[in-house]
Amino acid sequence: MTNRFVTIFPLCAVLFSVFACVFPQLLTPLSFLIEPLLGLIMLGMGTSLAVDDFARAVRRPKAVLIGMSLQFLLMPLLAYGIGLALRLPKEQFIGLVMVGTVAGGTASNVIAYLAGGDVALSITMTACSTVAGIFLTPLLSSFYLGQTVQVSALDMFKSILVVVALPVSLGLVINRLCRRHSDVLAKICPIVSVVGIVLVIGIVVALNRENLHQCGWLVILAVILHNGAGLASGYFFAKLFRCDRKTAITIAIEVGMQNSGLAVALSKKFFDVAAALPGAIFSVWHNISGAILAGIVQRANTAKRESPEGQVYPQDK
Repeated sequence: MTNRFVTIFPLCAVLFSVFACVFPQLLTPLSFLIEPLLGLIMLGMGTSLAVDDFARAVRRPKAVLIGMSLQFLLMPLLAYGIGLALRLPKEQFIGLVMVGTVAGGTASNVIAYLAGGDVALSITMTACSTVAGIFLTPLLSSFYLGQTVQVSALDMFKSILVVVALPVSLGLVINRLCRRHSDVLAKICPIVSVVGIVLVIGIVVALNRENLHQCGWLVILAVILHNGAGLASGYFFAKLFRCDRKTAITIAIEVGMQNSGLAVALSKKFFDVAAALPGAIFSVWHNISGAILAGIVQRANTAKRESPEGQVYPQDK
């Protein structure tokens, strides 16, 4: 039942996004729930983790290094190249490059969880890229745009502390104290995550409805290409460096999903409102594409575990 509910996650995300576009007034007042909902989802993920999971992730520096290299070398380069190739207007070109220069977003941890990826590795990579982004985002924006952007270290640390570190830590404690009920937690938490992230997607769509109407299909295409290239490149390079499938999926999600909220804030503050449009669109699209990817991976995992007759394959025993 739980797996079936999670596999229809992409459809739920798309349908609720349409609902948000038609009735934005019902969801825009709920904008204050975005961080609490993400925190609740992170708490749920924490209940599925143990301290040993993080120890194993830290002992695999290769995966973290691959992800961060792609995050800060490939993603801004892809944004710059796509912007030039599509001849985006100046403001929207700047906004797309800003999306490419920021760290991975916390939503990637949720998608990694739903896709059956390595959640501990995903959280570790998000934390590392967020800290590195304090220094690298200004440098990269200066290199590609010729103007240094000041990043608020305090806001970034506050975000990862409130939305990721504290809820996950609490989840770890709950997991340790409630080991007898681990089966119940394993059934409930994925459902809570699906409901939570679908609601977050709907709120984000509602908040950005006007921005979506104002921008052209060219900007939407640029965002889709950037996100898709990030996901594909993350998986390709991870496999190229002989990472296992679970790790490769995690790296792909981490690289392809950016902290677009930060990109929007920086674009508005240091450039122009129009420069924030690509980040606003990305904040909607990468959740939808991530939801679709999670559903595809879940279906593939189910197909691998069971034969048409319902028999378990030998490698899964």
